[in-house]
Amino acid sequence: MEEFSQSQAKSKNAAEELQKRSHVEAAKCYQCGKCSGGCPVADYMDIMPRQVMRLVQLGLVEEALKSKAIWLCAGCSTCSVRCPKGVDIAHEMETLRIMAKERGYIPEKDIDKFHNIYIGLMKGFGRMYEPGLIVGRNVTTGHLLKDFSYGIPYLVKRKLNLLPYRPKQKDDIKRIFETAEQLMQQDLAEFREGR
Repeated sequence: MEEFSQSQAKSKNAAEELQKRSHVEAAKCYQCGKCSGGCPVADYMDIMPRQVMRLVQLGLVEEALKSKAIWLCAGCSTCSVRCPKGVDIAHEMETLRIMAKERGYIPEKDIDKFHNIYIGLMKGFGRMYEPGLIVGRNVTTGHLLKDFSYGIPYLVKRKLNLLPYRPKQKDDIKRIFETAEQLMQQDLAEFREGR
């Protein structure tokens, strides 16, 4: 019984932390399924975006943190745009990913490496650089030539640039990421003080 109480308290704390950090009103979700129906990567998830939101509503945030779905989310915001209640599901998924990483809940060995490289490229170039993402993922996971053949038709048709875009407003991009990091740290500090 004591173990159940500890688990319940841990779940309650995680739910409060998620709400404080994401500012997403998960209670507005009425489980229509539009998010799952429109998600381009839902077929690869262990649970659908709708189910992630339901876990959050029920206060079972620890369960959501351990799912593969939050790591497979592409952050495309299709779910958020399709939501008839305006729930920012994509932001909730991103916040869950951040919390999962802080707690060491990474369901597959290399699943967070893609995310780290993606964020690093966005910080550096202000937009996605696909060859850098593919090469970075392959180097960090040790699968040097994985999926290499998929890029050849794009290179031949000149749909993929070998060189990354060089932003003119590099300082602006840096400032955006620094501000976002400060806000995240501030939210986390406020949550821990209020506990």
